[in-house]
Amino acid sequence: MPRSDFNGLPQNVINIYKSFIDKGDFVPVGIDDNVINFWIREDSGILKADYMAFLMNMTPHIEMKDKTEFLKAMEQIYDFIEEDTQGAGETENETIDESNIIGTSYNDAPIVKLVNQTIVRAVQKNASDIHFEGTKGYFILRFRIDGLLYDFKQFNKSIQEAVISRIKVMANLDIAETRKPQDGAIRLNVGTKTVDIRVSIVPSITGEKAVLRILDTSRELLSLSDIGMGEKNIDIFTHKLNYPNGIILVTGPTGSGKTTTLYAALKKLATRDKNIITIEDPIEYRIDGITQVQVNEKLNLNFSNALKYFLRQDPDIVLVGEIRDAETAKTAISASLTGHLVLSTVHTTDASTTLARLIDMGIEPFLLASSILLIIGQRLVRKVCPYCSKTAETPSEINDILEGYGMRVESYKKGQGCEKCRGSGFSGRVGIFEIMEIDEDIKKMIIGKADAKEIEKAAVNKGMKTMLEDGMDKVKEGITTPEEVLLATRL
Repeated sequence: MPRSDFNGLPQNVINIYKSFIDKGDFVPVGIDDNVINFWIREDSGILKADYMAFLMNMTPHIEMKDKTEFLKAMEQIYDFIEEDTQGAGETENETIDESNIIGTSYNDAPIVKLVNQTIVRAVQKNASDIHFEGTKGYFILRFRIDGLLYDFKQFNKSIQEAVISRIKVMANLDIAETRKPQDGAIRLNVGTKTVDIRVSIVPSITGEKAVLRILDTSRELLSLSDIGMGEKNIDIFTHKLNYPNGIILVTGPTGSGKTTTLYAALKKLATRDKNIITIEDPIEYRIDGITQVQVNEKLNLNFSNALKYFLRQDPDIVLVGEIRDAETAKTAISASLTGHLVLSTVHTTDASTTLARLIDMGIEPFLLASSILLIIGQRLVRKVCPYCSKTAETPSEINDILEGYGMRVESYKKGQGCEKCRGSGFSGRVGIFEIMEIDEDIKKMIIGKADAKEIEKAAVNKGMKTMLEDGMDKVKEGITTPEEVLLATRL
């Protein structure tokens, strides 16, 4: 039975396939001698496949495929049929081919096609964010991939208003409002994936800017080892997750993987003998057997209010997406002291400064000491591309910095840049962690309002590995580079 082999398709096959306006029901998957193999999704694709084979003076071999398999083939061929939309908006008759848009109408207007095409492309590239932004003379499209922003395409500025309006329509926002920020959401299917998109639009001196945060809800939940947590830290974390009550906090800046860590914990906890409820903004993954609630500020359903309602639902474990204010913090502490395990996040630089942050919110130190079980500090660093990495000697200036922390790295793996990693030398990201257990000695320090550095020093003396140390361990394992770790931990 023929298999899809898009790398083996000659360019003339790709060019002829691209010429079809509607190709959402057939796709060429390979050539054997004078036979061209097609997969089709519906009977309507048979005529197109026959006609394409006729144009090429070849014999068609046609197989009917189910929706999932067919869409996977469409996703694979996407890279080979991408249209050049660089000049969109430059001429009055400019058109944008939507042949590489999966699961959307092929008769939409050019701007609609451009936005759809961009979203699909971002999902294909595993981008976390899409930026549509104007400059003085151009309209720029950028993707955030593995934490870094890359310029993807540049358009004529004349299409900026139309593109932003299209995004507003998709997110159910007010098209006429251009003077103040707006937030919305989009949910759609891209091939075999279901993605939720958070939309943020703000006015600027060069026109409105839209940022789309992509959340792949169909992505499989990661385990604690998948996200880069070492065995020792997993043991400590898992031990505390089995406590009947208390608070476990994950801390770090925006985009440091805190929510992913909490979901990895829920993956271990989600059993039929536990009642687990979450309040999130947004819900990034959907988990069977867990009650998940979306924040809705318009209905006054925020973290604090939802948590109060949750306690009437007989929960064993409660996840609060973020502790942002004193009211939420106090309610979480109250829940933990009345027999519930509470998981949440806080925006601070590391584990020890989390305590100072909560005290600044007005939380009494003795309440923190009696309720917090564990604080996890984390960052994300890029992983070295496995396809082009080579051993490199560590620069002396890097070791000069590391020696100030009592560390040294003689050599490490460094990506050279290849097609697989888009020339960056990196592919994917992994977490680096520090896990602070709140034992009796640290409780006394909290009550005594000890400085964050003193608490960190005490935790290190008791065996806590800092994020810098954890990162350097991953450097020695060939996972990341010392530059990445230093950049992430010395901010």
